[in-house]
Amino acid sequence: MKAVRVALGQVNPTVGDLIGNAGLVQRFSLKAREANADLVVFPEMVLTGYPPEDLLLEPTFLVATEKTLQTLARQLPKDIAVVLGAPEKKGDRLYNTAVVIHHHRVQHRFRKWFLPNYGVFDEHRYFTPGTTPGVFRWKGIAIGLTVCEDVWKPQGPAPVAVKKGADLLVNLSASPYHAGKNDTRTHVLKQRVRECHVPFLYCNTVGGQDDLVYDGGSRVMDDRGHVLAQSPLFQEDLLVCDVPLKSTTPPVAPAVLPLTREDEILSALTLGTRDYVIKNGFKKIFIGLSGGIDSALTACIAVDALGKENVVGVTLPSRFNARETQQDAARLAKNLGIAFHSVPIEEIVRAFNKTLRPLFKGLSADVTEENLQSRVRGTLLMALANKHGGLVLTTGNKSEMSMGYFTLYGDSAGGFSVIKDIPKTLVYDLSRRVNTRAGFSLIPKDTLTRPPTAELRPNQKDQDTLPPYNVLDTIIQSYVEENKSFKEIVAEGLPSSLVQKTMNTMDAMEHKRRQAPLGIKITPRAFGRDRRMPITNRFRSDQQKKAPPPLKKGGQGGFALALVFAFSLTFPYLVSFPRV
Repeated sequence: MKAVRVALGQVNPTVGDLIGNAGLVQRFSLKAREANADLVVFPEMVLTGYPPEDLLLEPTFLVATEKTLQTLARQLPKDIAVVLGAPEKKGDRLYNTAVVIHHHRVQHRFRKWFLPNYGVFDEHRYFTPGTTPGVFRWKGIAIGLTVCEDVWKPQGPAPVAVKKGADLLVNLSASPYHAGKNDTRTHVLKQRVRECHVPFLYCNTVGGQDDLVYDGGSRVMDDRGHVLAQSPLFQEDLLVCDVPLKSTTPPVAPAVLPLTREDEILSALTLGTRDYVIKNGFKKIFIGLSGGIDSALTACIAVDALGKENVVGVTLPSRFNARETQQDAARLAKNLGIAFHSVPIEEIVRAFNKTLRPLFKGLSADVTEENLQSRVRGTLLMALANKHGGLVLTTGNKSEMSMGYFTLYGDSAGGFSVIKDIPKTLVYDLSRRVNTRAGFSLIPKDTLTRPPTAELRPNQKDQDTLPPYNVLDTIIQSYVEENKSFKEIVAEGLPSSLVQKTMNTMDAMEHKRRQAPLGIKITPRAFGRDRRMPITNRFRSDQQKKAPPPLKKGGQGGFALALVFAFSLTFPYLVSFPRV
């Protein structure tokens, strides 16, 4: 056979929905058969959804998964080979497996070799690696199987399968998105084709799963690494393609227009929000609209994801909220066509202050009174969501999350944080793109140009507390995403005192981030699964430049010096806690 017709089922499974996921496989397999495909491929762990996490430790879940797999096999078209991902229990070991089904039976199982255990991945917790190359024959073709990470490393199962005679390679993937990931993936896949010199089928999952988004981008490549066909990003697709086993002429490039950086990120945020809300059964979305840029962008994404009829904007002004910001909140709601309510909070805040006054006697007003306003807002938004079976979307960005510039149980109160991994400077870029796509100032112009402020005291500005956002975001990228040291960041030309204070504050805010709602991963290293720092943690990146004082032997002098040294390390961030 000189060519084979293949189909890639880029589907959106839901973790734990065995029947629903099996239905996806069945429907797409029938469509592939109608298109006269010889082979249809589905993503890694498609039957369970990925990552199933500790569901894999539940014996009843594994039994149900295997039962569903066997039932599915009997329901699939018999004269097409179906390759899908599922867990395989063998004795006391569990494998991440590519399963081959045809003629109503599970015919072969091939186990993933390389188990990622970095970033968002935790596969060593669950799986045992495979050791045997996966090659099976179908309609005269030898097909080699790999699973996700297997092709991200050279000299893995792919070239071994080719040595065993594979004419065609297949990769079942659940590769989560971050900005720029598709370009990296393209580079890796081309490396494997150059290493193996056979056509390559790459099938990636698509959809949102908690804080992760899968972007799809499934593709068919010839034996020289040219893309013959490619699925769009961020949507389900059945990709059908005739693949020559040996190319003779350069292929015509597929008509897939690349997304701009901003459009790609907006698509990821929209898909992640939609799937989180719908897959978890929420009916309505509530957003506190402050008139600021973060809540405006969040509302625009929510409307794109769920429709204007399912989004409710609420402004909750106190005496510190300017008329202009209240007007911008109302204008945004009108532009989006969403329901909008204004709920003044001044009387409630006064009641709180009156109740607390005897307990605060002799103490001057400070951030405590500021935060009461935020906590009143959080309480009211949560009450609305409870009453209407909805979900509150919080509106904090990565810059604020890094510095703890949010109020626990206040503006952090909610169930999902859409822009949690979006730095403030990128918030502005995305907002401008939203307006460009809309063709008018969907987000009011003043919202884009007004200096950002929490409006919790007179004339407050974010940069009363924080470094300029362009500087802060540079430090965040270097420290959090690129994992650079204090010395390396200072060497980039930033003031050492500013870098020290910023890094120390970031480290000290872990306890606040741990209590905030999860949000969509967009950058290469997000807070949460990607960066698992201890809350109780005395280490600071800049402390290596300080030599500890010599400890005296005996008595309490040495202990006192140790305390002084410990305090010297912690003082720079203890004095800079913002908005607890």
